[in-house]
Amino acid sequence: MRNYDLSPLYRATVGFDRMADLLDRVMTQDTAASTYPPYNIEKTAEDAYRISIAVAGFTEAELSVEQRETELVIAARKAKDEQPRTFLHRGIATRAFEKRFQLADHVRVTGATHENGMLHVDLVREVPEALKPRQIEITSSRPAAIEAEKAADTETA
Repeated sequence: MRNYDLSPLYRATVGFDRMADLLDRVMTQDTAASTYPPYNIEKTAEDAYRISIAVAGFTEAELSVEQRETELVIAARKAKDEQPRTFLHRGIATRAFEKRFQLADHVRVTGATHENGMLHVDLVREVPEALKPRQIEITSSRPAAIEAEKAADTETA
């Protein structure tokens, strides 16, 4: 894997600390660890999204979904078996995991459901009214100035 030194970037920017940290995390992320468990990210509406993670073998009590500012952390830890079991073949991986997803600004988790071995986490982007684009009406001062001139001419005459 290639290594990039981003320290010159830190010296030349102000207020982009979060972006630089995100780049660092992406570049140092272990790709083998990021493939388990498999997941999908889908857009369900204009401002709605869903993350679906295959969590076969985990119960709802063993799963954790937490939003920390602009980060979504999904974790699973298998509880200890009360009875020791002997597997002749073990193809279902129930090893512990922690998945982290970076969320854009104004994205929040609206709910999570666990069904048929899948964990679905629903998200919505809610941009505050103050940050939404707004149309500015353009007015012309020219007709008002002409009318003011005409009114001044009629008063002097």
